[in-house]
Amino acid sequence: MKIRLLCTVFALVFLSSCNKDKEILNTLNDYNLSMESKGYHFGDVLELPKEVTENAESISISFGDKETSKLVVDPAFFTLGDNPVTFNITKKGGEVLNQDATINVFAKNPEANLTYEIIKEYPHDSKSFTQGFLLEGNTIYESDGQMGESRIWKYTLGNTTPIAETKQGNDVFSEGCAIVGDKIYQLTWRNKIGFVYDKNSLKLVSEFPYPNVMGEGWGLTYDGKNLIASDGTKNIYFLNSSDPSKMVRYISVAGHTEAFDQLNELEYHKGFIYANVWQKPIILKINPANGEVVGKFDFTEIAKINTKDETNDVLNGIAFKGDNMLVTGKLWSKIYEISVK
Repeated sequence: MKIRLLCTVFALVFLSSCNKDKEILNTLNDYNLSMESKGYHFGDVLELPKEVTENAESISISFGDKETSKLVVDPAFFTLGDNPVTFNITKKGGEVLNQDATINVFAKNPEANLTYEIIKEYPHDSKSFTQGFLLEGNTIYESDGQMGESRIWKYTLGNTTPIAETKQGNDVFSEGCAIVGDKIYQLTWRNKIGFVYDKNSLKLVSEFPYPNVMGEGWGLTYDGKNLIASDGTKNIYFLNSSDPSKMVRYISVAGHTEAFDQLNELEYHKGFIYANVWQKPIILKINPANGEVVGKFDFTEIAKINTKDETNDVLNGIAFKGDNMLVTGKLWSKIYEISVK
């Protein structure tokens, strides 16, 4: 009888403990979900519910192989945008509870809504699946994608007749390109290699592997020191231009109320990175020091005219002609020159 009574008491204590653990984790989960859209800023304190803190001996946050017991949004651990984390709650009795969460970190300052005026239109080859797009002098250098159709080519702005052209193999999907001195660097989507061409002839000079941290190759530009690449995530990578297989650093991109991923074609101009967001009619102006979106262009009206299939013929092409911007897209028949107001 005593044994049965002890078993019953133990079961009740165990059940009560399990229910308490569920209550703690559910409370933490509800809090985390409520904060996902609101987000945090660097320096913010994570004010966890009392139901969690009063039952904890200690709380830590782990980020894969990193961990901190500081409940502060510290840039040493967090990046802008989404941060997959695990809360580790050590109860006063020594038991450890774990709760996965996503912590969004946004830029402190609202981005400016940048306005523009179309001042000129130029022809663009409507068969070109534009991945990389840049202007030097009056010459457009363009990298086109699609298996079996990929190429690097150049032509005079206002004309679509190739001055020079190099086609890739059928197993290559070309991506972004950038000029560095007398060379052009070009990424590939999933081949994990980049190509280097002579700028004048567009003859292939060499190849390079890009860093393993980049899952794919998307956009590419040059800031006068480093190559700057995107891989379709929220991250932008700064690569050693003398050896693009080496990453110098990276930034993650977010605005004041929104995280951005699928960053695509890139352009560097006067201290800022400009980025297309794949399948969205917007171009972001990004601070290269920290990844904050400081401005945003809305090209919805231009995209409506040119985009018939929202998965393919989308806005993707940024270049600068002096202080004016050139924009185009995949399979678009036009290049637009705009003045920024």
